[in-house]
Amino acid sequence: MVSATQTSWALSGFGDEIDDDPAVQIAVLQALGASYIEVRSAWGTNIVDLSEDQLAALAKLLDEKAMRVSAIASPIGKVDVSLPVEHEVERLRRAVKAAKVLDAKYIRIFSFYYGESVPVDSIRDAVIERMRALAAVAEQEGVVLLHENEKDIFGDVPDRVLDIIESVNSPALKVAWDAANFVQVGVKPFDEAYEKLRPHLEYLQVKDALFSNGHVVPAGEGDGDVQRTVEALKADGFTGFASLEPHLAGAHGLGGFSGPTAFGIAARAFAKVTSEAGVQTV
Repeated sequence: MVSATQTSWALSGFGDEIDDDPAVQIAVLQALGASYIEVRSAWGTNIVDLSEDQLAALAKLLDEKAMRVSAIASPIGKVDVSLPVEHEVERLRRAVKAAKVLDAKYIRIFSFYYGESVPVDSIRDAVIERMRALAAVAEQEGVVLLHENEKDIFGDVPDRVLDIIESVNSPALKVAWDAANFVQVGVKPFDEAYEKLRPHLEYLQVKDALFSNGHVVPAGEGDGDVQRTVEALKADGFTGFASLEPHLAGAHGLGGFSGPTAFGIAARAFAKVTSEAGVQTV
């Protein structure tokens, strides 16, 4: 049933899930109705490794195509927590530089891997120390970090995500919500995470998955409570970004891939969800 009142959210998507070439990324996203792009890599190179010339060329292309950047999808925090604090602080500074060149407010980050034999509670203090250092840089630079819940990192389940946000207690650290990643660690996203994390939820990553095998599926076709979440966010007055991250053709440590056709399937599935909720994406 379509809601009587309409809400508008800005639609974005991970361009490198479509193609390595940012020109193709932009063309497909715009054809699907998105006016923003989330930049994780371009020309096959991760955002934190792009040269100054590459960043300038990307900025020029985006400007020519009237495409804006919703977030820098950095790999910050997707390293072992045993590395020195400065390791990720230095990489974050490169992500900040990219954000400045591409006129992006948000930078997506993670909360560190740890060895299989390492008890998760034993790394808490080290994680908080590193997240505080990252947030301090973000505050200084006027950007906002978005912590993405992800399997195999400290902040994989709702209680630990909340612990990070509340312990760091910075206006420059918010939550990026990924329903599929919650499903893959056995969490019922809406019932077990929404109420806890909603006060800090600033960015929606659109991905769904199945409890039975962890496979990623189009939004609304899995166990990620995407429909209920979108309806609740609308009722709560959420007006942020919804970024398509389909992972429909495969995933790896630093991201995933869908290709133009599967990306279109993902976009149309999410359009069905938002239409039923009375949310317009622009």
